[in-house]
Parts: sequence; structure tokens; C-alpha cells
Amino acid sequence: MARQLFTARLMEKICLSERTQCFHLTFVVEELRSLEFVPGQFVSTVAQDQGGKMQTRAYSIASAPRGNQFDLCVNRVEGGFFSNLVCDMEVCETVNFHGPHGLFLLRKPLTDGIFIATGTGIAPMLGFTQYLFPEDGEDRSEGREFWMVYGTRWETELYYQNYFESIAARHPNFHYVATLSRASADWQGNRGYVQQYVRHIVEERALLCHASPTDTVGERNGFDIHAYICGLNEMVSANRDQLLALGWDKKQVIFERYD
Repeated sequence: MARQLFTARLMEKICLSERTQCFHLTFVVEELRSLEFVPGQFVSTVAQDQGGKMQTRAYSIASAPRGNQFDLCVNRVEGGFFSNLVCDMEVCETVNFHGPHGLFLLRKPLTDGIFIATGTGIAPMLGFTQYLFPEDGEDRSEGREFWMVYGTRWETELYYQNYFESIAARHPNFHYVATLSRASADWQGNRGYVQQYVRHIVEERALLCHASPTDTVGERNGFDIHAYICGLNEMVSANRDQLLALGWDKKQVIFERYD
């Protein structure tokens, strides 16, 4: 059965990094009054390549639900048909898509969470954060603690840094941790890979939980914290293996990976 296709028109295009040619793209689906999706899901764009073959590429939605609009975070890949097509789009041009799809979703009932991402894996985390801490709506975090651990190579690739820092400044239960693997000499922030900071958060939190025996969240829900990981396969596997080695259950670790 053929999937229903919709048409997305580009409304706004912002370059996030000249070095990586990464863009934040805002689309509107004018044939729909509302695009129904859950933060963390993806859409599949569809187009015909130069040889006449239909190509499909999945992109995580980089926003929370917002009427008939959605955002993507896309970086150019050398020789990549779809990444170049999308990155070269001009405002008012259109692309077809189907969806939303996917099960990379915040688990319910809501628990504490660690968001772990590298590169454009930040896209679904942006959707999660916008949903939990809306700019002009009621806080949906339920007082749970959330950490956004984001790793990249250079400072110019810290996508959405100002946004995440502003959320952390306004919400004491949201914590933003950025780390660079190829930082310049004058970089004053964290260095290294996300795994070491995830481990620190888990171990520090475990000590705090042991000091608070009245906390029964774990008893009610089965788990009192989840990790949500998105990025390249190597990073996802490294963090997943580390969490399992620290005693976490497989069901506590939700991930989406790409190559």
C-alpha cells in the first residue's frame, strides 16, 4: 500500500555552521491544518534522482508540534543526493514527504532523562526540550531532572547552543553539558567525548538517590531514569554499552542511530 505523500514548503532557512554546511529548515504543510506527530519522530522525504529513481531519506523532526509546521536540521554530505537537495533548497521551494514515523519517544510515565547526542542527532532532542519546556506554555517536565549532553568536534558545530543555555538558565531541572573533541586552545569548556560526562552524571545521581531513601519513583514505574541517544552508530553503541555496564536495564536506553 502506497504511503500518503504531503508537500512541505520551505518557510525559513538558517545556516547553523558554514564549516559543516548545516542548516535549520522550517517547513509548512499547507494542505493540513495540523501536522500530528510526537516529539522524537521523523519524516521521510521523497524525490526523484537524476537517473529517474525515487529516493527516500528519513530526517528527525527538530521541533515540537506547532500547527502545520515542522523543522529539520540537515547537514550537507558529500555526494549525498538528498542532503544536497535539501540544503540547496530556497525559501518557497517544496519537497514531498510521508510520515511522521518512529518510536524514538519520551517514555511514559515521565522520568528523569539524559539526552545524549552528537552532530545532527541533536534534532530530536530539540523537539523533546521544546515540548517539555515550552516558551509560551505550561512546563511539562513534571519537575523531573533532564540533562542534555551534546558532543561535537569544533565550537562552530554546537548547534542550538544559545537555546539550550537559555532553557537551562530558566529551568533549574534542565542541565546543558557541551563537550568538544577537537577544541581550539582557547576553548574554556568541556573537552572529550560525551561518554565521560554521561558516566559522571549517572554516578553522581546514584549517590544522591542513595541519600534520599524516600524517593519511590523507581518502585512505582520500574525505572526512575531513561537515556535517549541519537547520533552515529559508534557513539550510540559506546554509550549504550557503558550504561549497561553500569547496571542499567536495556529498556532504560532508547536510541536512534544513523551512519
